[in-house]
Amino acid sequence: MTTRVQDLPTPSLVVEADVLAGNVATMAAARPGPALRPHVKAFKSTALARELVAAGHEGFCCATPAEVVGMGAAGLGTDLLLANEVVDRRRLAAMVASTLGSRITVAVDSPETVAAAAAAGVREVLVDVEVGLPRCGCPPDEAADIADAARAAGLAVRGVMGYEGHLMMEADDKSAKVAASMDVLRRAHEAVGGDVVSGGGTGTWDTNHAVTELQAGSYTHMDGDYARLGTPFRPALTVLATVVSTNRAKGWAVADAGLKALATDHGPPTLAGHDVWFCSDEHTTFAPTEGTPAPAVGDRVRLLPGHVDPTVALHDRLHLVQGDEVVDTWPVDLRGWDAPVP
Repeated sequence: MTTRVQDLPTPSLVVEADVLAGNVATMAAARPGPALRPHVKAFKSTALARELVAAGHEGFCCATPAEVVGMGAAGLGTDLLLANEVVDRRRLAAMVASTLGSRITVAVDSPETVAAAAAAGVREVLVDVEVGLPRCGCPPDEAADIADAARAAGLAVRGVMGYEGHLMMEADDKSAKVAASMDVLRRAHEAVGGDVVSGGGTGTWDTNHAVTELQAGSYTHMDGDYARLGTPFRPALTVLATVVSTNRAKGWAVADAGLKALATDHGPPTLAGHDVWFCSDEHTTFAPTEGTPAPAVGDRVRLLPGHVDPTVALHDRLHLVQGDEVVDTWPVDLRGWDAPVP
């Protein structure tokens, strides 16, 4: 029996299948094969990852050991990078034991993360270098020492990675600023060695020419924040919600998707033809702009989240649609934190 969008419970994640396919094809043309290492944290679905393999990309980034384990279990472990520092040796060891037959590389940026990786049985690492974003990554002048410590511990150093996340939404002189950030990574790479220079993201897909592999994932679904950049990638994912209350006298309506269904760290969701006022636990309150008919109780609306990655992590399923028909449903099977720990 055919399922229609109006038959879905709300809130639900709805993905326009044709838009998703277009985004995948556009990026594959610009960054073919191993030139792209898609970041599964953006979509957390092995079914979507299989679509990217079909587009020619066999290496993936993961943000958690659980994502690594899930990708390996799905037979998608050709080349997995845990692009995150982990010091929990038991969890790393369990990840390694659960992904035998997969190629696993782990990011390291300190003697402690090197020791954890070596003790857990990790075989290959990338040295993570701070290139301007105050997050993970060693100081550039310490990269060679980290690489030496890794090799002394029996680890193979594949190269370096660095994330210029502070420049993803940059509007002024973006290319020059990205080039300067990546010059820091280039010099660290010269000191470290290896074949891999990994970094970047959806926001620098067309300006970061220094990396051998781009770590982009949000381009598949896109969101309200990235949509402001004017890239060729179109928003594919929205949160389907139902209008459950209206106040015609004062001009607002309320939909049944709030903070438990939408990430708002990059701003509130957007809704064409409406001003979104605020999100609360279970609701989004909005008002139609001039010329837009007032919604009625029972109407369905599609909210574009400001930040797609954590929005997806709040849901169990992705519903692929063409027009009003649900053509497939994919589990968000990489969400959560639990990976096997002995």
